[in-house]
Amino acid sequence: MRRWMLFAVTLLILPATTVCQSGSTDSQTLQALLAEMRQLRQELRTATIAAQRAQILIYRVQAQQAVVTRLTQRVDSNSSRITQNQSEQKMMATQIKRLEDLRDSQNESERKQTDEQLGQMKARVEQLVTEEQDIVPRKIGLEEELRAEQTKLAQLHDELDRIDKALEQTARTPTPQ
Repeated sequence: MRRWMLFAVTLLILPATTVCQSGSTDSQTLQALLAEMRQLRQELRTATIAAQRAQILIYRVQAQQAVVTRLTQRVDSNSSRITQNQSEQKMMATQIKRLEDLRDSQNESERKQTDEQLGQMKARVEQLVTEEQDIVPRKIGLEEELRAEQTKLAQLHDELDRIDKALEQTARTPTPQ
């Protein structure tokens, strides 16, 4: 009978010990799961913030690219105007030279007409020179502004590259298990 009692007590104590150990193991598992959930939440938060920063940076790059494009168009427009102006000045100089050479062989009435044309052409050349003197400093100022804006754009691209590399590095880093 003693054996039966010892056996009965052993049967009663053994499941209680197993339940206590099972409770301890469950608690450790829950703690580990909770820690992993917190880590995942933090990683998600970090990834969300990085994505938002990248998105904001992309909008800034687009806006800066628009500024650079607009300035480039203005510089090109001024360059084109200067080129046209200089071309017209050369054409006028050639015509003035031709009329001056022709003037010596003309009679009095033709000479008056030629002098009138020469006066108009010389006035136009002066006007072209004045326009060029106005355009050149404007173009130089725009070119300086364009270089500054291109530098800003390059810095934004560098920032995007840094974020891209950081995200790529994060993606390559194995997660601890």
